[in-house]
Amino acid sequence: MKILITGGAGFIGSHLTKRLVNEGHEVIVLDNLLRGNKIDREIFTRIKFVDGDVRDSQLIFELSVGCDVIFHFAAVLGVDVVADAPVETMDVEVIGTRNVVMAAERNNVEKILYASTSGIYGHSAIENALTEEVLVDPRTSYAMAKRYNEIYLASHHEEKGLNAVALRFFNVYGPHQDTRMVVPRFFEQAAQGKDITVFGSGKQTRDFTYIDDTIEACVRLINTEGYHIVNIANEEEWNIERLAKEIKKITSSNADIAYIDAPKKRYDYEVERRVGSSKKLESLTGMKPETTLQEGLKKIYDYNYTS
Repeated sequence: MKILITGGAGFIGSHLTKRLVNEGHEVIVLDNLLRGNKIDREIFTRIKFVDGDVRDSQLIFELSVGCDVIFHFAAVLGVDVVADAPVETMDVEVIGTRNVVMAAERNNVEKILYASTSGIYGHSAIENALTEEVLVDPRTSYAMAKRYNEIYLASHHEEKGLNAVALRFFNVYGPHQDTRMVVPRFFEQAAQGKDITVFGSGKQTRDFTYIDDTIEACVRLINTEGYHIVNIANEEEWNIERLAKEIKKITSSNADIAYIDAPKKRYDYEVERRVGSSKKLESLTGMKPETTLQEGLKKIYDYNYTS
């Protein structure tokens, strides 16, 4: 297939790019490289790369000509960055997605797979694993824009027959992720013997999904028909304190764990409990994420810290 990936040089996008290229697909990557280029050098020579902005409608139209699938992963990422730039965050999401949808419909692209987020759930249904049917509770500009785009895609499916999947990612982690995110930040602090800084009590929980499982789910969902919202979650709940202790153990670090107050601008992003259900993913694709957090963390350690 011929596939366009917006945001394809980022963490998840670069892993997806590698997978699709190695499967023999023709891949075009659009990225503005504000967070660098995470695509392997060897893979980079086998794709068409365009340095550009997803808000450029003409560019999106031109790049999607002849494409079978668009993975729309371009976004403003990172809690601190998003909190400081809510307008740009929403512009990139709303304008970018509109451009992708318009181009897909004009160029008869068969499928859009859109990077949504588990952040859409906000503080809702914290006692149970979150399913796609739960009433969502977006609290931030980022989550609100993601939810808007889910509805926008659904509307185009209902009115114009667009095939699309909104991928609700749950705390994806793995090699090549930058230290704005909690797992690589803890690894860097532990490896350097610095305090491993945990916001609050560390009792808040998350559902961490390894990158290889995430990419496998994305690729399998290409084959679905219609419109779907799909969680990609590991269904395993870990608190942040335990995560810090596990990374400290894996790295044999003497670093202390320091508990600090979260910055005020992170308030809306701090959820006490979050774990997702991947039952719908399994029903659609026959798979669900199975890499345990211990296994995933060991893979990161072996990749980054052993020869």
